[in-house]
Amino acid sequence: MIPYASNTGTKRNLEQFRKYGWRVLLTPLNPSLPDGLRYAVDNGAWSCHTRNLPFDNEGFSNLVELYAETADFVVIPDKVGKGKESLEFSLSWMDRLKNSRLLLLPIQDDMSEKDVGAVLERFPTLGLFLGGTTEYKLETMKGWGMVARAFCRYYHVGRVNTRKRIRMCQHAGADSIDGTSGTLFSVTVPRLDGEIRQASMIPRMVQ
Repeated sequence: MIPYASNTGTKRNLEQFRKYGWRVLLTPLNPSLPDGLRYAVDNGAWSCHTRNLPFDNEGFSNLVELYAETADFVVIPDKVGKGKESLEFSLSWMDRLKNSRLLLLPIQDDMSEKDVGAVLERFPTLGLFLGGTTEYKLETMKGWGMVARAFCRYYHVGRVNTRKRIRMCQHAGADSIDGTSGTLFSVTVPRLDGEIRQASMIPRMVQ
């Protein structure tokens, strides 16, 4: 699995990311690209949700204009915990994001495999980003991994900050993960990186 961390300007943390080969997620709140690191573009919806703020349309659009063509992937805008409403909102952005290298569709609470499968059939290169509430994420992680594998799509899991959750993601067949632990505390990067490398030795999910 490829580890991503929320972007930061703290030199000590960035040094750890470079040392262990971690990548960063650029967000509207922290859009400056650090030197020497690969990156992806996150939509920032979770941060807006936790701050009870509306989605930062302008900030995300600026990120897309600057970095979408060279980012590892771009997370399509979504609405945290809003199911079909979030899916419709994400689909409304598809045409504006067509120049991105890889787009990931955020999975939110109460989305059905049938609805998401229909979207994947329409967009043959679209990947999945498991978001949603923590409870929903943990309950459905393996199932969405099976959907991703059935369609041969990229699968990313957001907000992964513990060794236990890293192993869960590996068992679920995730291609990459992200979290804030390494962003907040540089000392956690070696420990989590070791767990990721150890987890890579575990057989991935078998259908």
